[in-house]
Amino acid sequence: MSRAAPSRGPQALEACGSFASLANKAAALDAMDRALRQTLPLPLREEVRFANLRGGRLLFLASSPAWATRLRLLQAQILAAARSLDIRAETIGIKVSPLPHIEPEPERMRTLSPSAAGHLRAAAAATADPEWKELFGKLARLAKPGE
Repeated sequence: MSRAAPSRGPQALEACGSFASLANKAAALDAMDRALRQTLPLPLREEVRFANLRGGRLLFLASSPAWATRLRLLQAQILAAARSLDIRAETIGIKVSPLPHIEPEPERMRTLSPSAAGHLRAAAAATADPEWKELFGKLARLAKPGE
């Protein structure tokens, strides 16, 4: 009786397991990524990502062929680091792929409620220190008018 090879393409959601198991796997891979890349020299560390562990093979993504070559030169060091982290791997694989650029989330300017602004104005009026009075007044003016 022959067994069908597991599919490597998209799978039905039901075949992926529970959301909790997917989240746990993602967290474990993220932890391995941070731990393994921490052992790499600084410019290289920013240009590669650990992607997966499959069948004793550590799979990395590199942003260019040059970074992939530098990573290959450190294969023995990477495998030693993996063993020290109790990761069972015998080889590494590297694919060249542009790394996703993650934009830092822009800082949102929070607005003050009218109540908070009123408390700040009251604090400014109650203090004798001119510096505190000015700071409380500036903060109170951050409240949107009419709110």
